[in-house]
This record gives sequence, structure tokens and C-alpha cells, in this order.
Amino acid sequence: MADSQVDVQTEDISSNLQKLTNNKEIIAYLAEKFPHCFILEGEAKPLKIGLFQDLAEALRDDERVSKTQLRHALRQYTSNWRYLHGCREGAVRVDLYGNPAGVLEAEHVSHAAAQLAEAKAKFAEKRKAELAEKRAQQKRQPRRQNFSKAPRKPKFELSAVDFSSLRTGDSVKVRVGDNAKKGTIVEVLKDSARVELENGLVMGVTADRLFV
Repeated sequence: MADSQVDVQTEDISSNLQKLTNNKEIIAYLAEKFPHCFILEGEAKPLKIGLFQDLAEALRDDERVSKTQLRHALRQYTSNWRYLHGCREGAVRVDLYGNPAGVLEAEHVSHAAAQLAEAKAKFAEKRKAELAEKRAQQKRQPRRQNFSKAPRKPKFELSAVDFSSLRTGDSVKVRVGDNAKKGTIVEVLKDSARVELENGLVMGVTADRLFV
């Protein structure tokens, strides 16, 4: 195979490599390449002082990440709560391959504890502000009126019938729920009447349900 063909294939492979653009992706990539140094879950191990130089050298020919991206990702990793929790007195730093690289000094332990306390305070303040804003939004929203107990008005307006003048054969309207059905008087009783509806049903109806 000619050298030019090899160069072309190398360029094609390089162009197909997906550039890592955010810290989360870069940290996941580092955990894959250096699993004894970087972890994604659980308490992280303190890193060797000057690890960035080692990392930049190890990934010198890696086109997926730049030195600037590595620096940003490393800064985020070491400011994470998981990492700060692991920076305790007597904790051992590790290099890229998990080898011991010195014990954490007291000043670094104190610095990590201060960072952790500050981060937790900011989170609590942010959470408090979010809850306050949520309550304020709920107060600003108009309350829904409950109409379920309001008396329902009939969907029709009719005139009450003069019950004393009713005769057999008179046409009337009978209130059934929210509707009025047409019917014919077949018998007038003392305080009610028997009415035949248009569908042929004959029913007894009190005076207060008869209209004209």
C-alpha cells in the first residue's frame, strides 16, 4: 500500500473521531482510559499534585480532547462533592494509573472541607430561592372557583300552568330533569295529572312540573 493511501486512511479515521465538547463527556472518557484514577460513581480518590501535566502528556496525540478542555474537565472533577468528600486527613493521592502519589496535607484537607461547605451552602440557598419562587407563583395564580355546589338553572324557561283550568286533552310540557317534554293530559287528579308523552309513555306528574 502506498504511503499516500496510508495518509488518506489516517486522515479519514481522525475525521471520524467524535470531538468531546463538554466536561461530562470528557470525565467519562478519562474514567474509561484511566479507571484506577478517575471514577464516575462513589467517593473519588484525591489526585496527584501536577496530574494535569501527566494527563496532557498521556493524551498528547489524542485528537478527541484539547488541553483547554482537559483543564476545564479536571477543575470540575476536583470541585465535585464526591471528590471533596474523599479529601480527608490521611487520604492518599493517586497518579493516572492508581499508584500512590503522596498523602494529602492538612492545608489541602482544610481547603477541600471549606469548598465542600461553600458548595453545600450555595446549593441550599438556591433550593430555598426555588421553593420561595414556587410558592410566589402559586399565590399569583387565581384560585379556581368551585361551581359544583351552585344551584343549576334549568336550560329552559316556561310559564307555570294554571292547574285549576287543566282539562283532558290539553297540551302541556313536563319538566324532566333539565329538559321539557311535550305531552297531553289524559286525566286530571286532585293535585297531579296523568300525562301521555310524545313517545307514548303515560306518567303521573305533580302540578309543579307542568308548564305551558
